[in-house]
Amino acid sequence: MSDLTWQKSSFSDGAGPNCMELASAPDGVRIRESDEPDAVVRTTPAALGGFIRAIKTGRLDRTL
Repeated sequence: MSDLTWQKSSFSDGAGPNCMELASAPDGVRIRESDEPDAVVRTTPAALGGFIRAIKTGRLDRTL
């Protein structure tokens, strides 16, 4: 996984250790948190786009 180029979230201010990072891979997208670099989630661009749209529209804003 060291051959991936990770991009830090623009919402990360760099003040804390928790920063979301994304990397493009030949078979999809990788997501990780900077303080846990070995814990990587693999997804597709379409699935990530759907997840982001759901967050932006509030579809995931429910109280359990």
